[in-house]
Amino acid sequence: MNAYIDVSWPSLLIAASLLIANLVLSAVLRLGMGRRLLVAGTRMVVQLVLLGLVLEWVFDSANGPAVLVLGLLMGVVAGVTAVRRTSIRFPAAYLDSVVVIVTTAFLVTGVSVLGILRPTPLWDPQYVIPLLGMLLGNALTGISLGLDRFLTGVLRDRTRVEGFLALGATRWEAARDEVREALRVGLIPTVNSMLVMGIVSLPGMMTGQILAGAAPGDAVRYQIMIVFMIAATVSTATFGVTMLAYGRIFTSDHRLRSAGALGIELD
Repeated sequence: MNAYIDVSWPSLLIAASLLIANLVLSAVLRLGMGRRLLVAGTRMVVQLVLLGLVLEWVFDSANGPAVLVLGLLMGVVAGVTAVRRTSIRFPAAYLDSVVVIVTTAFLVTGVSVLGILRPTPLWDPQYVIPLLGMLLGNALTGISLGLDRFLTGVLRDRTRVEGFLALGATRWEAARDEVREALRVGLIPTVNSMLVMGIVSLPGMMTGQILAGAAPGDAVRYQIMIVFMIAATVSTATFGVTMLAYGRIFTSDHRLRSAGALGIELD
């Protein structure tokens, strides 16, 4: 294998220049995306640079509490962002999302670190932080899609749901189809990715390891591991948040709460 090739800061200007094509396309078609592209690109660079500085310190110190705090911060941001991406949301959903995504991602990461990788120390940030980040990112998408589908199906079609309840259906019978659809929708990106992985697309983790000089066979095994971790995290997190939302919007005596009682926000 060839040695790792460093990417210098000046060379990144070449990569940044590729955005010109997007800006030209936006201007020609009057998409109104030029300013957003520039802001998003600048924000991305600043965030990654700051993250790189933090990770260098965390990696050098290999400090357990620092890894935990960073992981919790990542989880909180992921949980809040997941809810903010939905078209219907209510205040309690933020806490539910944060608790579920942090618990699920930490649990799956812990199982993988303790049962498969066994680094020394066990909280080695070289392994824990990247794995946790990938799980949180994918769980964020699953929760956002699933929760949005569930809330849209129940609250925007509340006449149908209340009709079932009025006819004697339990709250589970009235919302069961929406729960199933929420989980299905939340899993679609993960399943689609798994179907074409290795044929249409070369996965991110595998690509990164190969670029860093790892043998393709080793990179493949790591990628298979992370994909199974992602699938478990996304399904569990999406189901968990959906069921908590289900418990929030229905009362124990099988009534659907009003939008005012939930503090519903709409986009």
